[in-house]
Amino acid sequence: MLMAHPAVLKDLITQYETLTLLGAGKSTPQARQRLADISYTLCVATGTGDVDMALIAARHRLSGARPDDDSLLQASASTPEPSGV
Repeated sequence: MLMAHPAVLKDLITQYETLTLLGAGKSTPQARQRLADISYTLCVATGTGDVDMALIAARHRLSGARPDDDSLLQASASTPEPSGV
């Protein structure tokens, strides 16, 4: 599965939250359509079937979402230091 870039996911989350906060679901047809489009795009970008799961998956993929994940630290610890030769 293709993975959306974190910047794209962050932007989609921001747009979704903004539209939701402004009440786009109960607003003009254009605002409702935009919210539906963002919701669909979030689902496609995260490989999920509903917007709530898409938001969870998107937030999980953003950097800093898993503060206890030390896999990068372990990878760099096993990489030898350059000898300067």
